[in-house]
Amino acid sequence: MTATPRRPVFWNETWHLALQALRANKVRATLTMLGVIIGSACIVLVVTVALAGKRYIISEIEGVGSNLVYGNLIGTGSEPAIDQVTPGDLQAMQQQIPAIVHVAGTHDLPMTISLSGHAKVINLVGVTEQFQQIRNLVILRGRYFDQDDMMTRSKVCLLTDHLAHLLFPDGNPVGQDLQLRELHFTVIGTFKERVATFEQSEIRQDSVLIPFMLIKDYVGADYFKTFYVQADTPEDVPQVQTQVGQLLRSRHRPGAQYDVESLTGILNAARDISAALTLLLVVIALIALVISGIGIMNIMLVTVTERTREIGIRKAIGAPRAAILYQFVLEAVMISGTGAFLGVLIGVAIPAFANFLLKFTSVAGDIKFPISWVSVVLAFVVSCSTGLVFGYIPANRAAKLHPTESLRYE
Repeated sequence: MTATPRRPVFWNETWHLALQALRANKVRATLTMLGVIIGSACIVLVVTVALAGKRYIISEIEGVGSNLVYGNLIGTGSEPAIDQVTPGDLQAMQQQIPAIVHVAGTHDLPMTISLSGHAKVINLVGVTEQFQQIRNLVILRGRYFDQDDMMTRSKVCLLTDHLAHLLFPDGNPVGQDLQLRELHFTVIGTFKERVATFEQSEIRQDSVLIPFMLIKDYVGADYFKTFYVQADTPEDVPQVQTQVGQLLRSRHRPGAQYDVESLTGILNAARDISAALTLLLVVIALIALVISGIGIMNIMLVTVTERTREIGIRKAIGAPRAAILYQFVLEAVMISGTGAFLGVLIGVAIPAFANFLLKFTSVAGDIKFPISWVSVVLAFVVSCSTGLVFGYIPANRAAKLHPTESLRYE
């Protein structure tokens, strides 16, 4: 028995017929396409917003201090002064732990002064030379302490921008004399935190920075209430945190307890939360695509029913089953593919336009909307696949129609 040869599928003709069918129902095709446009644009925008949010949160946390490890004494015996963290401890950290690049210490002292006849509490903070680098302080006017200021115990200070406006509302505070009770300082600069810590650190809204050696002279305290060390890379932070704790315990009595912390836990939590939110939002966008796919399937099923007689005529004049199948699949893929292209274009254009506008505003700071090309490819592939999967069922139904019954259909 001779096998019946398979008739070839003419792709030019199939493409032309599919395009002609979509043109004949432009409104229906456009409305069906709208769901795919929204779904694919949502995937790109969701990933873009999630990446921007993640970068912003992490940059804010790292703005407090990059690769930061900090700590203080939390428990001791009957002689707490012996167990305090001293300049010698900081020197030992920098010399014995290779991954440490900067060290700093602070000793803060609340002080009440009279301002316009009212008592005001300020925070007098003794700091070491590398404190600005570790805490990312922004010098607004003047300069920070140099090595000579530290070594010669110069009676100089820096003010927070807020305190400078209160104390010297009419002019530049740099070079002015500042009296705090019996203490006299020359103001050499004003500063602010790069990222506000909301008064959860020694830097408050009304803080005055002075060289640490002056605190030692004024209150007789040769130790730090808080110390900071900066690791060379983010990967070094956990190891540095462990080594700093071990070094402090080795240099002090067994009963002394030190709290050595880092921002790694907060950073990891921020990354995990961002990843979870991104996944959740992508799932929601995928649900939107599935709904649009169901819409494509419903429209194609209606189209098959309406074009039953056309299908019967094509089969009667010799159109193979595969040609009918490919034509309806191609129609569904053209709807989803065009929708995916337009959706991705919208999803890329919105953050690109937002980045353009952010160049002209100082309020935005370092906020950027990164465009993830992985999300672009994902949105396009998933959208096209949606049309292919949901378009196959009605296409297969059309291909299986019997020509005689199709010609009878009214």
